[in-house]
Amino acid sequence: MDKESYLINRLHSDYIGDDAAVVGKTLYSMDAFFENTHFKREWMSMAQIGRKAMLVNISDAVAMNAHPKYALVTVSLTPDMTTAQIDALMDAMEETAAAYGCEIIGGDTIGSDRLHISITLVSESDAPLLRKGIKPGNLLAYTGRLGQSKRDLEALFRGESIPEDSRFYQPTLRAAFIYAAREWLNAGMDISDGLYCDTNKLLEMNGLGFDILENINGEQGFSGEEYEMLIAFDPAHLPTLLKIAQQTNTPLNVFAKVAENDTRFPCKSHHFK
Repeated sequence: MDKESYLINRLHSDYIGDDAAVVGKTLYSMDAFFENTHFKREWMSMAQIGRKAMLVNISDAVAMNAHPKYALVTVSLTPDMTTAQIDALMDAMEETAAAYGCEIIGGDTIGSDRLHISITLVSESDAPLLRKGIKPGNLLAYTGRLGQSKRDLEALFRGESIPEDSRFYQPTLRAAFIYAAREWLNAGMDISDGLYCDTNKLLEMNGLGFDILENINGEQGFSGEEYEMLIAFDPAHLPTLLKIAQQTNTPLNVFAKVAENDTRFPCKSHHFK
């Protein structure tokens, strides 16, 4: 049983279903970044942990063509954490938030045997990009290059080191591309659970399937925590979107066409214990 989907389906609200809940022009989102589920402390510095925790939350706002404004942060502090480590963690979160025009305005702290971070974002958008809105014949595309996050995670499990600029440490958000391209997009979401699983989510939300145009191997399709964008759009807009992609230095990869079928990718969780 997919317990995450079961839990979500237990809630009864029309606001649930996208990367953030849209209430008027305000968007609300929250993501957790938990030790031994999303990271291990021996793999990352406190600054890297703080930076990624904030980036994965801001990704939800970017994915919906929203500008993050305020953040509420809850941190569970372990007994062995020093004040220098707390400073490094919080400085990284504040600096990362500020880079996207966001301010940390409060939150909570608790004691725990593990370092857990939960962030709530309040964002604004005049034209939110939703998951619904796909039509048969639309093209599906993803930004960037997929696979590094999975590859580097596997290297860390083997006890190997990975590059300091690894996407596992610091994902690249495509804010400039999404903000410029919104007018020509029908739907979209960020890629947090892997291209295979997130494509399935997008299609299921719209009751449609796909015809493959470019094969996606497992190293690409199962790579979670990428935080690239998955988008759907009318084929007539491809030249415009390719131009925007070039202007914003964003690789854009068309891989499928939306069809009236029930085709799905294989899907498995990328999280670890």
